[in-house]
Amino acid sequence: MPKRRSRTAAFLAAISCVLTLFAPGAHAAEAPPRSGIPRLTDEHGRALTLRGWNLADKEHRGERALEDITERSLSDMAGQGFNFARLAVFWDDLEPRRGEYSEPYLRKIERVLDWAAKYRVRVLVDAHQDVYGPAFGDHRGIPAWATRTDGLPYRQHPDDWFAEYFEPAVQAAFEHLYEDTDLRLAQTRMWQVLAGRLAGHPAVLGYDPINEPMGRLRPGEDMFTAARRIEATQVTPMYRRIARAIRAVDRKHWIFIEPTPAAGEGKPTGLGRVADPKIVYAPHFYNAAMEAGRDYDPASGWLEAYEAAVVRYPREHRVPVVVGEWGPLDSSLPHMGRFYEDAVASIGRYASGWASWQWCYGETYCAMDRQGRFRPNKERTARPYAPAVAGTPGAEAYDPGARSYRLTYRASPGGTTELSLPPAPHGWHVTVTGPARADTATVRPGRRGTVLVHARGRAMGQAVGAVTVVVAPGAPGV
Repeated sequence: MPKRRSRTAAFLAAISCVLTLFAPGAHAAEAPPRSGIPRLTDEHGRALTLRGWNLADKEHRGERALEDITERSLSDMAGQGFNFARLAVFWDDLEPRRGEYSEPYLRKIERVLDWAAKYRVRVLVDAHQDVYGPAFGDHRGIPAWATRTDGLPYRQHPDDWFAEYFEPAVQAAFEHLYEDTDLRLAQTRMWQVLAGRLAGHPAVLGYDPINEPMGRLRPGEDMFTAARRIEATQVTPMYRRIARAIRAVDRKHWIFIEPTPAAGEGKPTGLGRVADPKIVYAPHFYNAAMEAGRDYDPASGWLEAYEAAVVRYPREHRVPVVVGEWGPLDSSLPHMGRFYEDAVASIGRYASGWASWQWCYGETYCAMDRQGRFRPNKERTARPYAPAVAGTPGAEAYDPGARSYRLTYRASPGGTTELSLPPAPHGWHVTVTGPARADTATVRPGRRGTVLVHARGRAMGQAVGAVTVVVAPGAPGV
């Protein structure tokens, strides 16, 4: 099984450490509405909702790369109603020696995508890195041959691995990746190889150029000032380069751009505009206290601050939002049930979807235990939703107590809206009012259901009227 190394108190400690070293002197509340943030759409123009999990095998490489991601992973995810996977791939496996791309690794990626297509799971291909890459201990990501440290020191932090991002050698490596012409070219060539190979695969939704980009802090900067500068002057130009490289081989799929992890502390990003018609803003959603193993505190104000900050970029640049990672270290703590309800509701107010960390079978962050059962409170992520809405979405609500779901939208003529209903002990009953009909009114107990709601009319076009869909537990007549 892949390692699940906790961030522990690393991010919180790192912020405190950085402030000391570089400082000049030594149920969620209602949030802003979605207005101004466009929806992610599919090839038919339907508004998409993505719900799923990250797939990552950080433990194995070379001949054993991606070994922990199996067909069962995709089958089980889809069996609970999830339609989205963010798949971690590693540049160090794809190009272990400069200019030599691994055909076996590409085939392994395609095998996972084949499973995803079989189970109708859309995949975001994520160029993942942790602490830059294997030049720094057992981390994964950017190859050792693409690592330049200027001879600066590096020290491992076995209990606080995230703090290693603030080691001088690691910070130098990121700056060289952003600034050195040959490394820029190597990164864009890697993406052309990867996107060129995967562009025609039916499971691919898009590409994530780099996981959690970081950079070098300068004397006198605090963590958040540095993050905004790095995002504006180094990460944004990197995304523009990679977007151009991808578009040379793939003009169809979405490109997901991430801010630095500082965004998780409720700070607006410094990212600039990436001039491409299919950009998605893909922040991560982690709280430093919960990453340290503490319980959710609804009164802390963190969730409200995060939501208020995260909507600024997509509103300004008119791009959809998908949260690329989220989830607590310990989901069994007393307030974690409340956290899951608050978090899913909050993300739903501004985002087209999310991928929780991570789909695996074990402890800590894993969705499932070793027997294949949801770990505590993670079953709350499996609930009815509409993966695709043909028309203009209106209100959407889920009542966790009654386990009932309600969707309203203005239907397009001839359009088909999809509902995803997870397995439930009493099944589901679907009621539709307005100019549309469901292909079935019931889903049997213990079965996962896909219900299609067909609008009246013969062609997609202007909205034909308001449709309300209500899903409630129970399957009359079964």
